[in-house]
Amino acid sequence: MFTYKIGISTSEHDRFVIDSPQTNLLQSSSWAKIKDSWGNDRLGFYQDDKLVAVASVLIQPLPLGFSMIYIPRGPIMDYQDKELLAFVITSLKKYAKTKRALFVKFDPSLFVTKNLISQEVNINEDTLSIAKDIQALGVEWTGLTEDMAENIQPRFQANIYKEDFTEEKLSKSTKQAIRTARNKGISVQFGGTELLDQFADLMKKTEARKNIHLRGIDYYEKLLTTYPESSYITLSTLDLPARLKDLNKQLEKNIADAAKFTEKTKPGKIENNKQEYKRLSEEIAFLQEKVDAGNKIVPLSGTLVLEFGNTAENIYAGMDEDYRRYQPAILTWFETANHAFERGAKWQNMGGIENSLDGGLYNFKSKFNPRIEQFIGEFNLPVSPFYGLANFAYKVRKKLRSKH
Repeated sequence: MFTYKIGISTSEHDRFVIDSPQTNLLQSSSWAKIKDSWGNDRLGFYQDDKLVAVASVLIQPLPLGFSMIYIPRGPIMDYQDKELLAFVITSLKKYAKTKRALFVKFDPSLFVTKNLISQEVNINEDTLSIAKDIQALGVEWTGLTEDMAENIQPRFQANIYKEDFTEEKLSKSTKQAIRTARNKGISVQFGGTELLDQFADLMKKTEARKNIHLRGIDYYEKLLTTYPESSYITLSTLDLPARLKDLNKQLEKNIADAAKFTEKTKPGKIENNKQEYKRLSEEIAFLQEKVDAGNKIVPLSGTLVLEFGNTAENIYAGMDEDYRRYQPAILTWFETANHAFERGAKWQNMGGIENSLDGGLYNFKSKFNPRIEQFIGEFNLPVSPFYGLANFAYKVRKKLRSKH
């Protein structure tokens, strides 16, 4: 016999989510504290007093006393158990009516495809069968959408698994970029709120570069303090005076080498010396200008990671475009993943990528040998007779917001 309970404890909820193969940060009980402009309940579903499914639901108040319910990356359950699936859907509808919800939106952590970039893509037919089973219960499936902006959560993500991740397995160009960053004197550190100011500054520069609006320092601080033992910032920095000193030494050697050239010196060697002189002079001029402006140790790139169970997720990342020549982002993301695995993570989620598997996000994240995971997408469970109108208004609003 199935029953369900509203308001199960955070410990019972989180333990079930962590033990599930569908474990996900967005279904952790603490995520509701981040989304504190929404209401929240934790629902537990039982079979003969044994917990068999959970859902952390977010409740968005709407005008006229209505609401919309959203279950990010949930519910967590065995979707192939048709009897359980039917009970959960029926119970969610009953619960939603008590909240005057127009509909319940959910996007389960179920994958249609999951493969390394080098592997052949295989469709998981079981997942597509589950989509049909859910639809048979009166739920609408938005389908395998093609535009990244059509869904609340990305439908495609790049996820690094520990067993796939070593520096040796990276491409030649990625390994070279990491060496370049290290050779140019970039330092990487890990920390918490003490790095917030520098991280927030990088995020502002990223917003300006991409002409987008993200979050402010208060939000980043909330992420770190809500997950105090399960979060960290990775920050790469460059000591400008130290780098300048090293470059000037290299330039002195370059000039000394050129002074030794004779008529017998090979033209190729002379040309290489000239190119090195040009490169060193340009970088020295660039850094000197920064130092003259009062800069000493500057942040170049950063990520903010949250952990849940044995998972880690890059929530935000930023970079100072002025220092792109130092390849700081590649080194920062590499060390972020490395640190996650050292702390016990089984996978490190780099976040969403374009559905087309072609674009800036995909091209950058694919450098780290991730598995490309395609989620099943979103489902809408109609609750109110006004669902059709409400869903139309929701789509229009989302489309307008995606343009800004």
